[in-house]
Amino acid sequence: MLTDPQLDVEGLAGKLGLTGAQVRAALDQLADLRLLRPSEVEAPGTPSGALRPVDPRVGLPALLRYYESVQQRAQLEFERRQAEISGMLAQFRDESAEDSQLERLLGMATVQARMEELVSSVRDELLTFAPGRARPAASLQASRPDNEELLARGVSMRTVYLDAVRKDRATVQHAEWLTGLGCEVRTVPALPLRMLVIDRQVALVPIDPANTLKGAVQISSPGVLAALVSLFDQTWSDATPFGTPTERDEEGLTRQEQELLRLLGQGYTDEAAGKHLGVSLRTTRRMMADLMDRLGARSRFEAGLLAGRRGWL
Repeated sequence: MLTDPQLDVEGLAGKLGLTGAQVRAALDQLADLRLLRPSEVEAPGTPSGALRPVDPRVGLPALLRYYESVQQRAQLEFERRQAEISGMLAQFRDESAEDSQLERLLGMATVQARMEELVSSVRDELLTFAPGRARPAASLQASRPDNEELLARGVSMRTVYLDAVRKDRATVQHAEWLTGLGCEVRTVPALPLRMLVIDRQVALVPIDPANTLKGAVQISSPGVLAALVSLFDQTWSDATPFGTPTERDEEGLTRQEQELLRLLGQGYTDEAAGKHLGVSLRTTRRMMADLMDRLGARSRFEAGLLAGRRGWL
């Protein structure tokens, strides 16, 4: 591109012996590295809307400075997290004490047993974040007796699912059954973690939100619980009641599509973005292909540019 600026994608592919898809992928990578940018002034013979390479004497030193700033930010974030964790460990250093406010539960069997124990003891309120894909119909059916017993006792139940479960027939039927008994169910495009809050006195959250198989943490610290309840209330206020039709903004985007664009703009892979949204990799790629088609984009980089110009990001 530096030596033959007149070459378009097809020309580059022919000269390099690559496919058009391979060239576009390489252009996306160069754009991510800030070594390509849209041509503001088209040189004679340069195709319309072409990308131009940044002068390596400018772009490569700038790239090094960018990596250095990323490293510095990561170090500052690490130090901040380290201070937070040190403070928490200092607060809960004696986990063996009877009044410990933080208890690690290792193994799914242990977590499940504790969850059943806590849920059976609910007196007034149960708040739940339920991220991930839709549960099997048999699992939903098996949970009905406990849910029915809690609601019959007058327990207030509020649950937040992902928007993705609206397309799962078993989950829709289960949610309709719950709401019929008095439970409130809403959905959002993405959730920060799996969470269960009992009577605003005890909470269960994963040790690692990215891998719930590692176990959970039982929390009874009033300060931490207040923060978790506040997070729930804020998410709840932004959520859409189950049964309400999916709305689109003035650009025709659903909240799920907006969240997908935001995640990909932050550097998430298709697989990671799909996991965050509770949809399959195939669905994620289909959604992205549809967005690119609506934007008239031929590459991820071009889609990002056009989405930014239209105010989609």
